[in-house]
Amino acid sequence: MRAQVVLFDGFDPLDVIGPYETLMAGGIPTELVAVEGPRQVPAGMNLLSLDATARLDPGTDVIVVPGAAAMQDDEVFALLSAAAATLGPVLRDSKAVIATVCGGSLVLAIAGLLKGRNATTNHLGLTALESMGVNAVRARIVDDGDLVSAAGVTSGVDLGLYLVEREVGSQQALEVETLFAHERRGTVWSAA
Repeated sequence: MRAQVVLFDGFDPLDVIGPYETLMAGGIPTELVAVEGPRQVPAGMNLLSLDATARLDPGTDVIVVPGAAAMQDDEVFALLSAAAATLGPVLRDSKAVIATVCGGSLVLAIAGLLKGRNATTNHLGLTALESMGVNAVRARIVDDGDLVSAAGVTSGVDLGLYLVEREVGSQQALEVETLFAHERRGTVWSAA
């Protein structure tokens, strides 16, 4: 089992680092990737840059898509739309479990990949998800089989813990939770 966390220009750093570090601590080899391959990728709001070390592989086991960081809603939407144009064609036929944090589900919805699916995002984006044909669920984590979405920016660690529990086991997730001194919170909604 391996995972990739996708970087795109304007990504939200907490959306990336939370699940990345949690998956790694849970024993799931995880790498930071970009559609274009290895490169330095700037986060939104000039917060920092991270190095993508490989090209996005749609054949990997788990792919995490973050949201974007910007001060204005129209800037966020522009960043998410640009990411959707790049990621959509690559992820369209992927058999991976696709996980999203915050606006990452909006990236997939804009790309036309979530119509009729169950997903969540930051509470500010739930109406936008619904307008794109997604069953927007108000929950911390939404498990829709091969699509697992997390709500706001701070839910990335909870997403990582949920994926570790689902893919590796409860004991491993509990060990990571203890290591991080983090107590999971909120509702996990499952289509199953």
